[in-house]
Amino acid sequence: MKRSMRKVDLIVIALSSPILIGVYENSNLIQTLSSEERSSDFLPSVFAELLEKYDISSVTYANGPGSFMAIKVTYLFLQTLHVTNEIEVLAALGFTFNKNSPIKAMGKLYFHLIDGEIVIKALEEETKLEAMNLPALYEKEKYSTDNAPNYVLPAVN
Repeated sequence: MKRSMRKVDLIVIALSSPILIGVYENSNLIQTLSSEERSSDFLPSVFAELLEKYDISSVTYANGPGSFMAIKVTYLFLQTLHVTNEIEVLAALGFTFNKNSPIKAMGKLYFHLIDGEIVIKALEEETKLEAMNLPALYEKEKYSTDNAPNYVLPAVN
């Protein structure tokens, strides 16, 4: 007989280093996992442990903007979990988790959220960058069922 497992929801932020994973029970953050590893190395090992310990209902991930490769790896990994384990996958912009602060793009360029549009430009001197943070409460209704990656790629000159 299978033992009863605690039902949880997860948030995964893998846009930059460190990768953050929050475990939420009854909408409250009960565990935080963090790693400087690449998402392709960290996600399989940590999810193997989480799937043994918890009954995961949903996973919300930061679907961009940020590292193109990290977004792609995270999306494919979570879609595989969705298909194999029937786990709902939701998405949110990375700005949701860093107080709408610019997110590193490449070189000296950053992604900025301006009037609801994502633009790529250099930082202004007075700009304060905020780190990615997991919310204390998991508010599922705030996240989108349209979970496709939000790749924002600069035009090639």
